Amino acid sequence: MADRSIPLSLKAARGAWLTAQKLDEDAPFGEGPEAVRRAVEHLGYVQIDTINVIERSHHHILHTRIPSYRRSDLDTAQADDKSVFEYWTHALAYVPTADYRFFAPAMDRFREAPGGMFAAIPGDNYAALLRRIAKEGPLSIRDVDDDALIEKTHPWGSRKPSRATLRFGFFAGDLVVSRRTGMLKTYDLTKRHFGWRRRPAPASEKQCASYLLARALRAQGVVSVDSICFGDLRSKRLVAEAIATEVRRKRLTPVRIEGLEKTQHWAAPSVIESAGGSPLPRERIRILSPFDPLVIQRKRLKALFGYEHRFEAYVPVAKRSFGYFALPVLAGDEFVAAIDLKMDRAAGRLLIQNWTWLAEADAGLREAVDEALAGFERFQKHAAAPGAAAQPDQTASSG
Repeated sequence: MADRSIPLSLKAARGAWLTAQKLDEDAPFGEGPEAVRRAVEHLGYVQIDTINVIERSHHHILHTRIPSYRRSDLDTAQADDKSVFEYWTHALAYVPTADYRFFAPAMDRFREAPGGMFAAIPGDNYAALLRRIAKEGPLSIRDVDDDALIEKTHPWGSRKPSRATLRFGFFAGDLVVSRRTGMLKTYDLTKRHFGWRRRPAPASEKQCASYLLARALRAQGVVSVDSICFGDLRSKRLVAEAIATEVRRKRLTPVRIEGLEKTQHWAAPSVIESAGGSPLPRERIRILSPFDPLVIQRKRLKALFGYEHRFEAYVPVAKRSFGYFALPVLAGDEFVAAIDLKMDRAAGRLLIQNWTWLAEADAGLREAVDEALAGFERFQKHAAAPGAAAQPDQTASSG
C-alpha cells in the first residue's frame, strides 16, 4: 500500500508543538484565575512538584504562559472557582474540573484494587475519617493530632497513619484537595467541594482514549501514539483505534517527520497547512521548568529539538552536568542554554549556580537571555513566600 503520509520538516514539527503549547504568544490566556482555567484546560495538565529553590514548577509553568500570573490566581481557581482540581496524570498535576469524568475510571480502579500500603488501611479507619470530615469540615494532616505515631517507611512519608488514609480517599475520589497552602493539602468531601449531588458518571474506555487523543492534538500539534499515551500505556490500543477513526473521517492526516520516519505521526489538516510559517525570532526567550509540558516528555523533546534535558536533583554532585535544578532556555525554536538557578529570598536576588551554553551565544542572544532572567527574577520576588536565604553565589547575568 502506498504511503499517504504528508512529509513535514523537523523545523515545522517543532513549530507546530510550540504553537500548540502557546509558547509563540506573549499572553495567550489573558490574566487572573480565568487565565489559569483556560491554560490548564488547553494544556490538559500542569504538573505539581515540591522543589522550591525557585518558585515551584506548577507556578512556573503557568507564569511562562501568563506573564501577569500570581500564586493567588491558582489558589482562587482551585479553592473558590473550583475550575481545576488535583489528580494523577503521569504525575500529580492540576487538571480541568471540566474533564473530571475522564479521571473517574482511574479512581474506580484504585478503589477496587488499591495495592501497596493502601491495601492495608482498615476500612473502619477510613469510614471514621470520612465521617469526621463530613462533620467537622475540610481537614489537613496538621489537623490530625490523635494518631498513634509510627516509624517512617519512606523519606517522604509521614509518621501519621492518617496521611495514607487521606491519600486513599484522594485516589479513590471520595476526597479532593480543596485548598493547597505551599505543599500542605487540605482535603474535603469531593461532592461537597464541587457542590455535586453525585459525581459525574465515569467516561467509558473508548471515551477516555478519545479524550487523550484530543488533549494531545490540542497541546502537541503533531502527535504519535507514544506522545498521546505518555503516562498511560494501557490506553495505547484504544488510542490507536481512535486515531484510525479520525483518519477515516479525514479529521486527521498521517505525517512523516523528516528524520523520524520510523515513528508514525498524525496532525489535523489545519495544523499541517499552517506548519512551517514564519520562524520564531531567536530573541523570544522562554525559561522553562524541567516539568513543563514541552520538556517532560524527554524522548520526544530530544527527537524534535535535538536537546536531551538532564534532571539532576537526585544525581550525586560530582556527576551533574547542568546542576541541581537546571532550567532549559528556549530561544525561538532552539534550546540554547541550561541554567541552574536558586532564589535568595531574603535578598530578593536570583542566583546562578551553573550556566551551560548549548549553542553559540552572540551579544544579541546574551542580552535577550539576561532580559528574560531579569523578568524571571521579578516573578520570583512577587510570587515567592518568605523563606530562608540561599547562600550568595553569582547574580543573574550572562556576563
